[in-house]
Amino acid sequence: MAQAKPIVKARSAKKMVEADLGLNWGRTNNIVLGLGVGVLILGYVALSKGSTTLAPALLVLGYVGLIPASLVVRGRASSAGE
Repeated sequence: MAQAKPIVKARSAKKMVEADLGLNWGRTNNIVLGLGVGVLILGYVALSKGSTTLAPALLVLGYVGLIPASLVVRGRASSAGE
């Protein structure tokens, strides 16, 4: 007597679940990030021209101030309960 092979069903691909990280990226965030990148460019241009006071101030403002602020700033669309 011939034995029947067990039927193997193909696994369905699991759908990835999006995790809410609490970041609401909007127009305000883009503007602040653009300002940060612009200030960094100005800082490096000033550094290439030999500035010893303006360049470090612009670079610190860009790296420590504006770029992290673009991640933290929330627009008006954020929920009030958080």
